[in-house]
Amino acid sequence: MNLVESFSEFKEGKNIDRPTMVRVLEDVFRTLIRKKYGSDENFDVIVNTQNGDLEMWRVRVIVPDGEVTDELSQISFTEAKSIDEAYEVGEECYQQLTLEDFGRRSIMAARQTLISRIMDLEKDDVYKRYMDRVGDLVVGEVSQILKKEVLVMDDATQNELVLPRLEMIKGDFFRKGDMVRGIIKRVEMRNGTPMVMLSRTDNAFLEKLLEQEVPEIEDGLITVKKIVRMPGERAKVAVESYDDRIDPVGACVGMKGSRIHGIVRELKNENIDIVNYTNNVSLFIQRSLTPAKVTSISLDDKNMRASVYLKPDQVSLAIGKGGSNIKLASKLTNYEIDVFRDTEEHEIEDVDLDEFKDEIEDWVIEALKNIGCDTAKSVLALNREELIRRSDLEEETVDDVLKILASEFDDD
Repeated sequence: MNLVESFSEFKEGKNIDRPTMVRVLEDVFRTLIRKKYGSDENFDVIVNTQNGDLEMWRVRVIVPDGEVTDELSQISFTEAKSIDEAYEVGEECYQQLTLEDFGRRSIMAARQTLISRIMDLEKDDVYKRYMDRVGDLVVGEVSQILKKEVLVMDDATQNELVLPRLEMIKGDFFRKGDMVRGIIKRVEMRNGTPMVMLSRTDNAFLEKLLEQEVPEIEDGLITVKKIVRMPGERAKVAVESYDDRIDPVGACVGMKGSRIHGIVRELKNENIDIVNYTNNVSLFIQRSLTPAKVTSISLDDKNMRASVYLKPDQVSLAIGKGGSNIKLASKLTNYEIDVFRDTEEHEIEDVDLDEFKDEIEDWVIEALKNIGCDTAKSVLALNREELIRRSDLEEETVDDVLKILASEFDDD
């Protein structure tokens, strides 16, 4: 007789490995034995790992009639003969048990215990699997809309995920049946049940969207150095290329904005500035304040502050709506940025590279523009080695350019 026929629904379709299932079945039936006999020391529980069949055997030593001193470990010769005629005194008697031996109430209790244990194991399995996926991008269908959260059914696993309202972008509006994308932000246990929390406001969500849209990021040719966001409003992304032939900003934006447009739509028209990362702090701050054009920068490295001077018409661009641009630039560069209108004392004129066409060949100017340097000061802000590495120009050419540009300001 197959002792686990009434438990057959647990043998298939569960995300639990066979050895674990075998251990659970064995443990449940040993508990059943202990409740009836007081001990499971003289019992064998055998689970067939192939089909889930289970056998229980009671093992006792055969002693002469009238000499049984321990009913758990001994059986009389007459009783043993009733089980199998071939048994002799001194041998071990194996008696197979059936479910009927335990009674209907005990079987129902064991079944309930098994259901509970399997559910706990499945919860642990869900918890572990999603803990390993924290930071991953998931796609799911909205199954229920609650006051403080939206429940989402994971497309891949059919597990229920939670998207809290606080993790939604301003402007997010979902209906039942809508498809939603987000990242797994955290996994926590609530009253013994795993809760998988999604986020659309986390910086990692934008990073994963960029990975999807920009093959060079996924391939490791471009690295996302840092992301700062005001979800649904504005974001700044610093990127760096390990291949001098690849323009990281251009690759992320795509031809006519083809790559970035899809991400902007997903983020409810969040304004995304992609900036080229550099170790040159002044230049990095200048780039981080895009779209504003900076005239000059004064750094206080000790206090991590930067005084930025701009023409009057550029100040509002640098600050941005509600201060969004300057706040994000400060977070991106780790410098507290103070914006000042130009005065004569601080005004330092810059010169477009095109003004030097009489002294510098067109193709050299074009190479410098390709790395984001379109003015004399933007070139001088980079050190010689970085200019050579990024522009792919000859050392002698770079030296000539630096000499020509520097002399322009020396004359002043």
